[in-house]
Amino acid sequence: MNNFSNRIYVIGGIFVLVVIIFMIKLFNLQIVDDSYKLSAENNSQRQVTQYPARGLIYDRNGELLVYNQAVYDVMIIPRQVKVFDTLDFCTLLGIEKLDAIQRLKKAKNYSYRRASVFLKQLSSEKYAVLQEKLYKFPGFFVQPRTLRKYPRQSAAHALGYLNEVNNKEIKADSYYSQGDYIGKSGIELTYEKDLRGEKGKKIYWVDVYNRIKGSYRDGKFDKQPISGKDLVSTLDINLQEYGELLMQNKKGGIVALEPSTGEILAKISSPGYDPEMLVGRVMSKNYRALVQNDSLKPLFDRTLMAQYPPGSIFKMVNALIGLQEKVINPFTRFECHSGYHVGSFTMGCHAHVSPLDLRSSIMHSCNAYYANTFRYIVESPKFGSVNNGYDVWRNHVMSFGLGERLGTDLPNELRGGIPTLKYYLKKYRRKNLRALNMISISIGQGELLITPLQMANMCAAIANRGHYYTPHIVKTIGKEKGIDEKFTTKHETSIDSSYFSSVIDGMEMVVTGGAGSTGGLAAVPGIRVCGKTGTVQNAHVKDHSVFVAFAPRENPKIAILVYVENGVWGSRYGAPIAGLMIEKYIRGEISDGKRWIEKRMIEADLINQSEEK
Repeated sequence: MNNFSNRIYVIGGIFVLVVIIFMIKLFNLQIVDDSYKLSAENNSQRQVTQYPARGLIYDRNGELLVYNQAVYDVMIIPRQVKVFDTLDFCTLLGIEKLDAIQRLKKAKNYSYRRASVFLKQLSSEKYAVLQEKLYKFPGFFVQPRTLRKYPRQSAAHALGYLNEVNNKEIKADSYYSQGDYIGKSGIELTYEKDLRGEKGKKIYWVDVYNRIKGSYRDGKFDKQPISGKDLVSTLDINLQEYGELLMQNKKGGIVALEPSTGEILAKISSPGYDPEMLVGRVMSKNYRALVQNDSLKPLFDRTLMAQYPPGSIFKMVNALIGLQEKVINPFTRFECHSGYHVGSFTMGCHAHVSPLDLRSSIMHSCNAYYANTFRYIVESPKFGSVNNGYDVWRNHVMSFGLGERLGTDLPNELRGGIPTLKYYLKKYRRKNLRALNMISISIGQGELLITPLQMANMCAAIANRGHYYTPHIVKTIGKEKGIDEKFTTKHETSIDSSYFSSVIDGMEMVVTGGAGSTGGLAAVPGIRVCGKTGTVQNAHVKDHSVFVAFAPRENPKIAILVYVENGVWGSRYGAPIAGLMIEKYIRGEISDGKRWIEKRMIEADLINQSEEK
């Protein structure tokens, strides 16, 4: 009897223990842990990503360059989709039935349970019509987002564009998911994390027809999006637009910098394109047309990616190196008998007075003067050999930021090229070089390759008498975050500041020297403009027109490079365009006396019309 009684107590204890365990588990599931309840409620709720407003972009004077416009993505959760009137649905969206079937299949392949984009970027007008009938189509809902808009239709290469993230970008940053947009070029790419902000989420109760009935749990689990930071760019949009106007129907580039800061005032790559072309549902079609069907390559940013011989604008660097190494002085004179002659070798030169001193050699752009200067540098006895002399020369050149990436805040910058000693030794298969082996680089030809941004920066370094700041295109980020300190760091060239005055004298004579000077069309009344023309030899078609300048001479406000492909002479297009840009920036308008030059530059067509060389 006692054994039986004990068994009853044991069984009863076990039963009570089991009940207590179940009660604790139920309490935990229903009161403490919401996860199972939330999972059960999934069919009656909808989680919608709240996309933040992307940061706006302004020019240096507060002009709005990029803003946002609302559009709507039609989203789909395949497991919630029921039989629906496909004809009515397709009519509302403006798509074909076959297209809808393919989109549904793609969504199922992605995920049955997770939302994905069925149709992106529905206009506000179509959204308004669809919204009234959306209850008929379970499994579909609309998610708002924004597209970029451009009030000025300018500076496309600088601003950049957005496109959908790819799988590689999603794996690299967990912030992104399928259907999100990311900066692909320009400022939009470099400053993506500042501009994008932080996504939020909102959870709604929905009925059996997928209609929103209210906020889930009074918004307890909602998260508000955080808007992206607004950026103030360094661009002067009026100068930018004017440069694009002057460069219409021409290939090449313009880069204008503020020498005292390295800020990019204008960056024109021509031909360009309207930034609106790479926005919205027409983007893919337009992108293919720009890449595949346009031989002028409007998406190719010539200011950062084109690598050109600099031509005669490079003579100023050689002059400064010659002064620094004391192989010449401002009064050194060289004869020019229609060029530089050594044995059977001749480097030709145009007709001008001879002999010339340093200042006049810049004014007349004498090839012989710089061939002799280069030879005196690399053959200087203090270096022991031409090989050593060339390395010294090359190090001086690179101190101007040439032949290497400057580190600007725009993507896709190429490094250009200043040939190494190793390159020449391999090319000529000899242990010891002669100056004649690379004499063409003395006048900016031969193997030298420099980007327009580097050429403009070289000019800024001369304007500053021996230093420069890394060129950059963003001035401020939001209200608190400053720009990278590398953009406020001064970079010194290897040339002493005392040697710049005579070179700058020669540059001013290029513009104001009268007969024999090559840059007279860059002159601006009342402003001391210092410049240098360049005519870059082009074996296949017409030569290129190049001009660098800065102004005013003292406390310069602008340094500029103009490179016009097939423009023949630096004096024909480079100089007049630079002079107009300088006057536009400093004075805000073009004087009546230069209207004829402006008209000629705007009307010149080097793409569709031929000109005499």
